[in-house]
Amino acid sequence: VQLVESGGGLVQPGGSLRLSCAASGFTFSTYYMRWYRQAPGTERELVATIDTVGSKTSYSDSVKGRFTISRDNSKNTVYLQMNSLKPEDTAVYYCNAYVSHKNFWGPGTHVTVSS
Repeated sequence: VQLVESGGGLVQPGGSLRLSCAASGFTFSTYYMRWYRQAPGTERELVATIDTVGSKTSYSDSVKGRFTISRDNSKNTVYLQMNSLKPEDTAVYYCNAYVSHKNFWGPGTHVTVSS
């Protein structure tokens, strides 16, 4: 299993970013996918979950209404569209897949929201 995130960077408050996670090594279309984030000095936090076909999604209260998770099974990729970004969204964002009773993580992509 390999997960590789991209799309992070520096953005001003109120701005937007779109993260991508390219997956390989497993049958992507048959697994739920998740985005987590971890800010310095804090525990890793579940941000969003999407089912196998993209029909069911869930979000943490802190991002609900601002972030959208989606997937393209033809490209083995999951996305996180982040709008109305706030300084408290600053974190390393990780893609996650739970495959064969194991959690797999990408290396993460840094998101910094600052003016």
